[in-house]
Amino acid sequence: MAVMEQQSHTAGPVTRLGARPKGESLWVDAWKRLRRNRLAVLGVVIIVINLLVAIFAPALAPKDYKTQVLADNNAAPEWVISLFPNMKAKGTEGGFVTVNNSYLLGADSLGRDLLSRIIYGARVSLAVAFVGPVVSIIIGLIVGVVAGFFGGRVDNILMRLVDIMYAFPTFLLVVLLMAFFRTSFGGAQQPGTLAYTLGELDASMGGMLFIFLGIGMTSWMQMARLSRGQVLSVREKEYIEAARSIGTPTRAIMVQHVLPNILGPLIVAETLTIPTYISYEAFLSFIGLGVNPPTPSWGGMISEGARSIATYPNQALFPALALFFVMFAFNFLGDGLRDALDPRMRGVD
Repeated sequence: MAVMEQQSHTAGPVTRLGARPKGESLWVDAWKRLRRNRLAVLGVVIIVINLLVAIFAPALAPKDYKTQVLADNNAAPEWVISLFPNMKAKGTEGGFVTVNNSYLLGADSLGRDLLSRIIYGARVSLAVAFVGPVVSIIIGLIVGVVAGFFGGRVDNILMRLVDIMYAFPTFLLVVLLMAFFRTSFGGAQQPGTLAYTLGELDASMGGMLFIFLGIGMTSWMQMARLSRGQVLSVREKEYIEAARSIGTPTRAIMVQHVLPNILGPLIVAETLTIPTYISYEAFLSFIGLGVNPPTPSWGGMISEGARSIATYPNQALFPALALFFVMFAFNFLGDGLRDALDPRMRGVD
């Protein structure tokens, strides 16, 4: 009797007959796997830090990013000069660099603080990083879901449109669009016209409006093809047929049954594409079709610093490092999401 009482005290919780075991959704299980991926967590931390830096840029920047102090042009602090052997301080043999420790990373050729411009440049890159996927998902998801679900002539027309857009090299198409926007809407226009309104809006945004338009018009084709393929794989499933048989409206089927089952791969694909959008903006700023001066952009700063990289490497290297870390952070996050949302990995540590 004593043994039975002892066993009853040490036994674990007993599941009652008829009770349903508590399960976890795919999203909860994916979140747990994502948290165990150290590189993905590191990517999230880097992205969050950059977001906070971009949001609180006025409080974090030590100087005004557009203020020029020509007496301090190309100045650098002592630690930067000691970091690069080819930079020699004035007063030493062959010295040409002005030493000024008030600039933590140095100053550019116009005497503007590099650190402040890098901090404000995070706003441009992160804005593109989030606007690009939003536009891609809105346009590409609608086109792909409609084409894949309805099929037939609708599918043929929409996919031929996508094929036509794919015929142009993406980088070239973005450059042509930016050149068209800059020449058509950037000059003197008659007040009250659409061109004048767009030009003024772009100027008020520091030149970012046309970047958003250029990237948005070229970013949705891959999403359309991917979402169409996902819809084709699920539209004949049993739960879709069951929804049709009970008279569920087509729009309700697409929203309630199709979309939730295809979002995982689409989110992963779009996260992995974010570094491409950032590189588009950096490339456009590098060739002079990006944001309007004096709005700072990492690509524009790299372009300016590359002209004097042999003598002042800090002006190109530091913004390039900022761009490098953000792009790799999104890559780490995308890889982590791909593993976390893989149904075959469910329940695997």
